[in-house]
Amino acid sequence: MIDLTGLRVVVTGGSRGIGAACCRSFAKTGAVVLVQYLASDDRAGAVLRELRRLSEAPHAVFRCDVTDLDQVRKLFDFVEGRWGGLDCLVNNAGVWVHDPLADLQPERLQATLAVNVVGPFLCARCAIPLLMSSKDASIVNVSSTAGQRGEPFYSAYAASKGALISATKSWSSELSPEIRVNAVAPGWVDTDMTADALSGERRDEVLASIPLHRIATPEDIAGSVLFLASPLARHITGEILNVNGGSVLIG
Repeated sequence: MIDLTGLRVVVTGGSRGIGAACCRSFAKTGAVVLVQYLASDDRAGAVLRELRRLSEAPHAVFRCDVTDLDQVRKLFDFVEGRWGGLDCLVNNAGVWVHDPLADLQPERLQATLAVNVVGPFLCARCAIPLLMSSKDASIVNVSSTAGQRGEPFYSAYAASKGALISATKSWSSELSPEIRVNAVAPGWVDTDMTADALSGERRDEVLASIPLHRIATPEDIAGSVLFLASPLARHITGEILNVNGGSVLIG
């Protein structure tokens, strides 16, 4: 087991799915975790209670809109006041919406880009002063295979995740050597976000397209995030770690 005792981590979109799995995985290694969320007090509270059962570290929860700079500033002011610094930011908050190009409305495009691109930019910007004081600082962005190969009927989402991959590479050079920046690019993952898309015959089709013949769990993705945030990855920056069961072979 990786030992991250004392590591201070902010996970955006931490109240469900991949984000919640990341929060639990970090807590199991001894890290102290802040669960950022927007919509569900109940879900965020449930994750926080889980974290407190896993360890006695001063875990926290904070509600804010990652697309609003003033709210994001308040989030990291809270982190500084609570922990005195930060070691890792996991940019996980995101939206995945079915939007055929012929029907795509400008407001839907803007909303997708706001959460999936603007949010990570604002969070990274506000986290930098805290991360710069860490001895082993990192940012881990949660992208997608859609950002590498495109995704029909989800082109706004694919474009946003492609932008996050480009940002990862740009930030890794800009912020070196003080802050490592990497991304994970999941394929299909069993979450409430994908539940409808992975129902019935479609699930069988997806399984047939994955050489490992299984759909990832949120914990599968969290393990990769944990690795990139840990000292095991201390000489890795600017990389996109594909976690897709072999379905998209992108080196």
